[in-house]
Parts: sequence; C-alpha cells; structure tokens
Amino acid sequence: MAAKDIILSDGAELEVSIVNFGLGRIRQSLVGFSILLASFFTASTPASAQSVEGFYEDNVLSLYIGFSVGGGYDAYGRILSRYLGRHIPGNPTVVPINMEGAGSLKLANWLYNAAPQDGSAIGIISRGVPFEPLVGNRASSMFDASQFTWIGSTTDEVSVCASWERTGITSFDQLYEKELIVGGTGSGADADVFPKVISGVLGANLRLVSGYPGGNDIQFAMERGEVDGRCGWSWSSIIATKQQWLDEGTINILVQLALHKHPDLPDVPLITDLARTEEERQIFRLIFVRCVLGRPFLGPPNMPADRVAALRAAFDATMEDPEFLEEAMRSRLEITPIPGNELQDLVAEVYATSPEIVAKTREYLRAR
Repeated sequence: MAAKDIILSDGAELEVSIVNFGLGRIRQSLVGFSILLASFFTASTPASAQSVEGFYEDNVLSLYIGFSVGGGYDAYGRILSRYLGRHIPGNPTVVPINMEGAGSLKLANWLYNAAPQDGSAIGIISRGVPFEPLVGNRASSMFDASQFTWIGSTTDEVSVCASWERTGITSFDQLYEKELIVGGTGSGADADVFPKVISGVLGANLRLVSGYPGGNDIQFAMERGEVDGRCGWSWSSIIATKQQWLDEGTINILVQLALHKHPDLPDVPLITDLARTEEERQIFRLIFVRCVLGRPFLGPPNMPADRVAALRAAFDATMEDPEFLEEAMRSRLEITPIPGNELQDLVAEVYATSPEIVAKTREYLRAR
C-alpha cells in the first residue's frame, strides 16, 4: 500500500507509511505526529481565548454616539465614557466618538455590519432605531435588533411634545385647531416617529421638518424660528440642557410620550390616556414602549461571551459609582438604569406584537 501525506494548515507534511512499520517506527511517527498537532492547535488558538483583563489592557474601547455633539444622547455617552473603564477588567481608556446620521440609524447599521465584534466597540443609539425593521424603513435598516449585544440603559425615559412660546400653543388640545411645526433627525428617531403616530391616530396638527443632525440642532432651529417645537424630546434632556427655557416659559410642555407619567409632570396629560379605542392603545404601546429603553448602549452581534458579561457588569457597577452619580446630578442627567438582559427581553416583547397592529402602525408612519 502506498504511503499517504497529511497536510497541516501551516504547510508541514508528515509522511506516514501504512505498511511495513516496525514497532519502533510506529512509536517514533506517533510522537512526531503528536508534536505537530500540538504545534498546530497552539498556533491556531483564537484571539477570543485571551482573558478579558488581558484584552482590555491592550485595547482602547471606542464608544460611538449616533448623534452630533451637545444633545442628550451625546451627554449620556460622554459621561459614561469617563467612568465605564474603571469598572472593566484591564481598565481600558474609553474614547467617545460621534457618528451622526439618520437619527443614529447609520451607527446601528455600522455596529451590526462593520464594527469589530471583539468587544472594542460599543455605541449609544436612539431608542427607536431598534424597531425600524418592524415599523420603519426596512430597506435602510440592515440589522436584526434581537442580535445586538445589549449592554444597558442609563434611563427609563419619558419624552414630551414641547412648543415655543411664540406659537401661543400651550396645551395639547390646541393642536386640533392650530398647526405646530416640529423638527426631526431622521427615520426611526423619536422626533420623527412620535409626531407621525400622534397625528395619524389622534388627528393632531403636527407638521414634521426632518433631517437635523441631532437634538441640539433642532433646538437651534427652534431659536431661529425654522421650527416651532419638538415632539419626542426626553424630559431628562430638557432638564439637563434647557432648564432655563422651562424657568422662563420659553417652551410649553403639551403631552407626555411614554407608558407612565414622570413625577415632575403630574398635570401634563399622558399620550396613552388620550387613546379612544383598544386598537389606539395598542398602537401607542407599540410605539412608546421604546421609552423604557431610555438611552440604550449596545454592541455588535457575536461578541465573546466573557467580554459581554464584563461590559454588562461594568455598566451596572458604573450606575452605582458614587462619583458617576455625583457628576450626573451636577449635570442634571437623570439616572434610572435598566440592565442589558432586560433590554434584550423588551426588544423580544415588542417584536411579538400582533401583525395587525404592526401593519396599522406602519400605515400611519408612511402616511406623512
């Protein structure tokens, strides 16, 4: 019988004679083969086998922010970047990087399809973007939200509709008679989705002007008179960045957009209380459940399990870090955290909504 060659991945060849082996030659060949196999498997050990501490000692952690500088998401992303690394084994430097575009849909697509999956890149996106494949722009949403690595959220949010004082609109009921021009940032963002659904379901006169890079840009547009309000503006962001506008009466809060009222706003109506039918209530739940996601931090799919566990534990520890909480308080940043595993369950719950309610909601979003 002819001899055979075994080709190893590193190009080495081991000739093994099938016949006429003496006992000594068999033993010699087996020893040689064992050495080669050991060398092969050692050389091919995946990088993911590196310890969490060793990996993060050698790498910078990039924290991408899906909006421009100055808005609420940017504020939460930057404060987290200052404290998260101290709670990760290896204590990496965490570098915030703004990647604005399409209301953070650009960042979501990049995280899912192009970002390194080794734990060196995470991000913060609009809480509404994960639901774009369900009720939004499916063609532009190149991800499955259930496959993201959910790290955690700093807040369980309540959003609002706000009007500039020059409009004379001080209550939601006036929107049935007067038009309010509101700014938006792009498909999937609260500031675009919320006014469309409110207008479609309740018939309120909200006209959307979209395409601003971030919430801060909408606020500049309100000051310049380009738009007259914002519908899908986090209360935590308002009290952190525009408390003066509240104090001076520059803006009026018309309605709360969430599943529950904020303690600060007991007399402002809640959107779900304005629903007139069970179908309307289900549509509002489908849309406004995203507020529970608050300010969601997430990573690409397929990250090593030990690094996921380390990042989630570090996030939870940061939410209890006294120095982090002190700075958040000074910056008027509300902290009501949600763990990563709960975010994962919430996304799954939303995707279990009945097809009929999803289809009706999509009609409202396409109509304007």
